[in-house]
Amino acid sequence: MAATKITPLANGPLRIEGDFSIVDPHGKEFGLGGRTALSLCRCGQSENKPFCDGSHNRVGFQSQVEARDLPPPKPKV
Repeated sequence: MAATKITPLANGPLRIEGDFSIVDPHGKEFGLGGRTALSLCRCGQSENKPFCDGSHNRVGFQSQVEARDLPPPKPKV
C-alpha cells in the first residue's frame, strides 16, 4: 500500500489517502469499510465528526493552506 498522504484542502477538509487507521480517544478503530481515501472535518460543523460531510460549504469555512517549514519542537522538560 502507498504511504499515507494528508492534504489540507483550501476552504475544506483534510484529505487522507493511503494506508491508515483512525482511532477514537480510547484506541478503538473506526470501521472504514476498506476505504483508502477519506476526508476529515476541519471546520467543526460536520454532523459526522471526525469525517467531513460538506458542511464547510454551507458555513463558508475559509482557510488557505500553503506549505511551510515548522520550527523545531521545544525540548520536553
